[in-house]
Amino acid sequence: MLTDRTKVIDTSEKVGETVTLFGWVATKRDHGKLTFIDLRDKSGTVQCVGYQLLGELTPESVVKITGEVKARPEKMINPNLSTGTVEIDVKAYEVLNPAIELPIPVEGDGYEINEEVRLKYRYLDLRRERMRRNLELRSEFTKAIRAELDQAEFTEVETPMLTKSTKEGSRDFIVPSRHQPGKFYALPQSPQQYKQLLMTAGVERYFQFARCIRDEDLRADRGYEHTQIDLEMSFVEREDVMAVVEQLVANSVQAVGGVLRDTKFPVLTYEEAMAKHGDDKFDLRTPEEKERGVLGFAWVVDYPFFKAVNPQDPAEVADGKSGWTFTHNPFSMPKVEFLEDHLAGQNIGKILTTQYDLVCNGYEIGSGSIRAHRPEILTATFKIMGYSDEEIKKGVGHMLEAFAVGTPPHGGIALGLERLIMILAGEKSLKEIVAFPMTSTGRAAVMAAPGEVEAALLKELKIKIA
Repeated sequence: MLTDRTKVIDTSEKVGETVTLFGWVATKRDHGKLTFIDLRDKSGTVQCVGYQLLGELTPESVVKITGEVKARPEKMINPNLSTGTVEIDVKAYEVLNPAIELPIPVEGDGYEINEEVRLKYRYLDLRRERMRRNLELRSEFTKAIRAELDQAEFTEVETPMLTKSTKEGSRDFIVPSRHQPGKFYALPQSPQQYKQLLMTAGVERYFQFARCIRDEDLRADRGYEHTQIDLEMSFVEREDVMAVVEQLVANSVQAVGGVLRDTKFPVLTYEEAMAKHGDDKFDLRTPEEKERGVLGFAWVVDYPFFKAVNPQDPAEVADGKSGWTFTHNPFSMPKVEFLEDHLAGQNIGKILTTQYDLVCNGYEIGSGSIRAHRPEILTATFKIMGYSDEEIKKGVGHMLEAFAVGTPPHGGIALGLERLIMILAGEKSLKEIVAFPMTSTGRAAVMAAPGEVEAALLKELKIKIA
């Protein structure tokens, strides 16, 4: 019975008792009639000793062991192990599943192993101590975030995964509809429109750990899929949102042992950031602070609302029909002193938005703004980008309808969960803190995806491969 199971970490408190342990054979050492194994479970590792027992075990086999917990002689204590003061004198054991020779080693940090191979056997890669710590750090951090948001009276709401293709700055992944041939859903780049509609609904303070899917070029700190801590608030101004987010991030980071450079995050305008650092994703830390793993958060505000379209960027060309496109997202509110120009579509390059970005250690950690909440403001944004009335109605008509029935002023932010955990863990790639990430070529870990589908399914969906 599992109720009789003792966790490895608890064995040091059970000297003289007989315990039953379950886990994996981390290492094995044969010394004649004595065989030593290190048994590992989620809680830790303990040495087990078998007299004329355990000899046939192979590394990473799954076993059940029953034995007496004995104190190690003082000179045999292992100070580097949480259970180093005890060992298990094995009386009986059962092999629950023997392991064949492993395709990759699971000891060490694993950095030296080819990425494609590591991800193909990710279920083995995740057994290493470093990866276990990263997953647990992520879990603890999300608990801290939830606790903070609950304390601040936010309501957790899930939004749809099958939605409409809209202009949000990246390419969509699309999903064919079987019941409506020739029509497609889009997977969400973000819950941007839904969270604004929740403000219309009167939720006032919303959050979710939102799965977001974007067909972007891949790099070390960006994948097709990511999770963002998504939140939105009604009846707020820019400084209100920034204050809530600052407290949320600072408290949650410190709750999992992170060290902050500043508990009050510095605020720079976009112009100041570019003049001082040459980039709006800058690193405030000194070399000593970098060595200590300190986190240096800062805000960047007063971004230009629009920029000239880069003709080499297909997404910008598609979004900006007039030669102008948005710098962050089209749902932002211009700063009040630029509202008149925004509505008139004049002095476009000088319009500043209520956008605010949170940066840390050279990465963009979060991005948000006060939102357009009146139909004429959102319409003006798309007019500036060259959209006709018909195109605006087709693309965001549902938002314009919502704005016309009493949407309050509101704003929010999306924080990149993976980037935050990557920095907290001291890793250089998002793949190190995601359980099953994609490879740098967009292949799914473990599973051979993307792949072909059966001809019958394509026929049912009325799709032909050109």
